[in-house]
Amino acid sequence: MTIHNTDLVIIGAGPSGLFAVFEAGMLKIKSHVIDTLEVIGGQCSALYPEKPIYDIPAHPKILASELIELLEAQAQTFHPTYHLNQRVEKLIKKSDGSFLVETSKNTKINCKAIIIAAGCGAFGANRPPLIDIEKYEGQSIFYSIRSKNEFRDKNVVIAGGGDSAVDWAINLSEIANKIFVVHRRDKFRCAPESYEKLKKLSSSGKIELIIPFQLEALEGNNGQLSAVIVKDFENNLKKLEAQYLLPFFGLATELGPIADWGLNINKNHIEVEQSTMQTSEKGIYAVGDIANYKNKLKLILTSFAESATACHDMYKIIFPDQLFHFEYSTSKGIL
Repeated sequence: MTIHNTDLVIIGAGPSGLFAVFEAGMLKIKSHVIDTLEVIGGQCSALYPEKPIYDIPAHPKILASELIELLEAQAQTFHPTYHLNQRVEKLIKKSDGSFLVETSKNTKINCKAIIIAAGCGAFGANRPPLIDIEKYEGQSIFYSIRSKNEFRDKNVVIAGGGDSAVDWAINLSEIANKIFVVHRRDKFRCAPESYEKLKKLSSSGKIELIIPFQLEALEGNNGQLSAVIVKDFENNLKKLEAQYLLPFFGLATELGPIADWGLNINKNHIEVEQSTMQTSEKGIYAVGDIANYKNKLKLILTSFAESATACHDMYKIIFPDQLFHFEYSTSKGIL
């Protein structure tokens, strides 16, 4: 069995975790990254890779997938080691203050500090309770979209009433043959401007709103859908002929074993000291959506600053015998 040795373990390979790799590298801190997903990028990769983001500095508009590609390239400067498709199962704190991290794939990593950048925690999509749904998943039922071109000239059923459902309905209406939006009520939980676009597209016939209905059954063969059956509150059935179903019912999230680490946790969020991003346990930091402090802003750009703060604070833990002299990247370049 190989036991890895590094300075820092980063739990979560989303935007904040990837930027933490870079910030750590600038301080000569070596890092390993662990994520439950098979790919890096967190929710940006799993839920909305082709959704545009408008509040990243210097990028008036950038796709989530493009942001992850750039962050990965930036992090790669310091050659991080990724451990994907596994989650942290055990944490052992040693007498010298260092840690041993063990994952679900029996990966063992010795480190001096930890950054928890796990977003909402380990997550998976909320699956609708449909008979034989597993036969279609990954072929004609998807909980995230990697490439919207797959739906070109197809009939697509989108179920849900939140931002993801509405945004993708608007986005895919440009290339799909037909978009059905199934929601159990006439009110949507999305940005007002998105709702106005949805209503306009519905009036033009590009999107058909199936309201108030909910998913009832599936029809198809060999993993390929031919129709989605929906039902209203009076048990009336309606058949929607479609090749794809995209259920957007949010995420089922959990902290998993992290909840047992003795950290100060409040409603699935980890309380930190904002000036250092350190948790109640010395050497363990939290950044991004999972971290909480007074007046917290859950924005990607905020998480970047949090990652930088955490890495600078842990310098004294990683290099206890060295004095830290702050320098701008424009002065010292890439180390």
